[in-house]
Amino acid sequence: MERELTEVYCGNGKGKTALAIGQSIREAVQGKSVIVIQFLKGCEKRSLDFLEDLDNLDFKIFRFEKRDCCYEQLTEEEKAEERSNILNGLNFARKVVVTQECDFLLLDEILGLLDRGIVTVDAIIDILKQKDESMHIVMTGWNFPEELKPYVDTITTLNSEEVHHSCEQQ
Repeated sequence: MERELTEVYCGNGKGKTALAIGQSIREAVQGKSVIVIQFLKGCEKRSLDFLEDLDNLDFKIFRFEKRDCCYEQLTEEEKAEERSNILNGLNFARKVVVTQECDFLLLDEILGLLDRGIVTVDAIIDILKQKDESMHIVMTGWNFPEELKPYVDTITTLNSEEVHHSCEQQ
């Protein structure tokens, strides 16, 4: 069996999640089990939920945050509550990796948790150290910390000349 990769899509350009979701769908269509765990997506509609309803696809999406607004817009009390929810999501990701619950795991915007100080690089390294060679992992986010390099096979950077990062629907 071929060793599966750990990949990262990062940078300030648009399309990281779209690229990763496309890859997830391709894997599911090929008969692989897919789990998507999304972080920091409170400001986005649940536009991907239809994927879970497609016949004959083993495709599951999880979000642990409860609020529909952006993390940055929350009060300190609300942020503390969401941090707890996010850490539950991170623990779930660790369980998925340890138990080899799927063939393909997408940790969408997990790197953004580092930017906001919600998790440490060591917490992500701990998850990646548990990875079996048969599981393919994709992580997305804006900034890629150098400390993760030894645990990642490929890094794709999407950059934009003009960066307009906003949580408002366009």
